[in-house]
Amino acid sequence: MAATLAGRHIVVTRPAGQAEALCEAIEARGGIAVRFPLLAIGPAPDPAALDAVAGRLDQFDLAFFVSPNAVERALGAILARHHWPARLVVATVGKGSEKALRAFGFTDVIAPQTGFDSEAVLALPAFQADAIAGRRVIVFRGDGGRDLLGETLTARGAQVEYVTCYRRYRPDADARALVEPARAGRLDAITLTSSEAVGNLVEIVGAEGLAALRAVAVFAPHPRIARLARDAGFEQVVETAPGDAGLLQALESHIPARLG
Repeated sequence: MAATLAGRHIVVTRPAGQAEALCEAIEARGGIAVRFPLLAIGPAPDPAALDAVAGRLDQFDLAFFVSPNAVERALGAILARHHWPARLVVATVGKGSEKALRAFGFTDVIAPQTGFDSEAVLALPAFQADAIAGRRVIVFRGDGGRDLLGETLTARGAQVEYVTCYRRYRPDADARALVEPARAGRLDAITLTSSEAVGNLVEIVGAEGLAALRAVAVFAPHPRIARLARDAGFEQVVETAPGDAGLLQALESHIPARLG
């Protein structure tokens, strides 16, 4: 593989355990992946809620998983003790979540093929009012998050129930791992792949640290994340295509390799 990112220091901010594929792809192109998780994933604050819903899945018509974490946390617990009802349709958003569902044996998954957010899901035929009205929908998600999907489905006549199957929190991190290289001119890019990551970064580095990072190019795979990064004060924000492929393509296009 061509060393298109040779010598470039690129920060990967995904949670530990979910960052390696992108880090390895950066390193395969000669780059230096700087692992700096801005989000941590932990068990649900109330695991009893997931246990309770597992025994009545046959009451629902559609199960929606908001992320790979939701797939792994929910199905890991449910399928250990229960069979998945044959009539319960599975839906999600994003290639990562589709891949996670395939790992559990789900091949017939409703998901948008373009667009990777709630708006793209809501545009699908299966989620239109004439298809969803009167249906019972269970949404597996982390604590909090956007309510657009559930609110819109409710407005379209569906009965929506949420189950929290994991929690997200800001990890302990040493801001100096980013701020000092940035001040020395040894930080070339920061990838931000969630809205929460932007806020967590600002809180971790503080105002003084943010001033040192503002000139570092930020790469974000969604307009909402890009907007938050600009609002935080970053001067160079590149909105990329979705997923690792989109991030890598943009990194290669905007950051020339260091030669010699």
